[in-house]
Amino acid sequence: MSNDIFVIAEHLKGKTDDITYEMLGKARALAGSTGGSVVAVLLGSGASGLAADYAADKVLYVDHASLAEFNPEAYGKALAEVINSQSPQIVLVGNSSQGMDIGAALSVDCNMPIVAYASDMTTDTVTSQLYGGKMSVESGIDGDRYIASVLPGSFPADAGKGSGASVEEVAAANLDGLNITFKGLIEPQGGDVDITANDILVSVGRGIQNEDNLEIVQELADKLGGVLSCSRPIVDSKWLPKTRQVGKSGLKVKPKVYIAVGISGAPEHIEGMKDAELIIAINSDPKAPIFDYAHYGAVGDLFDIIPSLTEKL
Repeated sequence: MSNDIFVIAEHLKGKTDDITYEMLGKARALAGSTGGSVVAVLLGSGASGLAADYAADKVLYVDHASLAEFNPEAYGKALAEVINSQSPQIVLVGNSSQGMDIGAALSVDCNMPIVAYASDMTTDTVTSQLYGGKMSVESGIDGDRYIASVLPGSFPADAGKGSGASVEEVAAANLDGLNITFKGLIEPQGGDVDITANDILVSVGRGIQNEDNLEIVQELADKLGGVLSCSRPIVDSKWLPKTRQVGKSGLKVKPKVYIAVGISGAPEHIEGMKDAELIIAINSDPKAPIFDYAHYGAVGDLFDIIPSLTEKL
């Protein structure tokens, strides 16, 4: 077994996802305790150039036609081959749609325990956020090795960006006869507005209670010269289109002002808006996780606060 920290890189459409950089930055801190190296594992086809800005000591690159697009079966086999041959102490994988597809299988194939929803970790403990971030659980590691499924937004992405990592190409596992085939990437159609291009977003969540109440939040957005956006429950209820959704399964936004109305602050939503210049939260629950990220917050009934704020504007 080595003392190395492995980071499973994620990329889509030729761009590395922020969770990769977040994990690389945290891996550097962990490596200071283990005395090992930070090793990024990158899978793809003709994708080695993505590793140019990885803050890693080394990048293990697996190139194969079956890895050109994300395929959980192909990725799982290729990663298990690399991890079992290298025996790192800790493996960091994103608690993302890709990471959740491969994390549990890697735990079995590599005989390493996995801790999900990880928001922080040391060499022998992992802290997880449960119930949308309202509860933190600390898990002790039985043994020296583990896999952590890391919540996006837990660490600063800039800490994982650098240059100069050596890229070592390693042979792919036998990927013949796969049962899963990548057919195509389906993306949402363009909407009436592009929320990624707006400086002011007023975002509404489950606390709005019903579709008719969207009107009072829309009035606030109009007064501010902003745009109405939302969290996933609003889209799931079909009150607003997918193109208005902020979060991991929606869009990442970086407005000058982001007002979160009735949004509790689940990690998946935080990932999409945490880089806003100014975050203002309005929520009736003083323990809502959104307040951990807000620069300003108001605890109270949004049906009292929003109309009063709109009137003053």
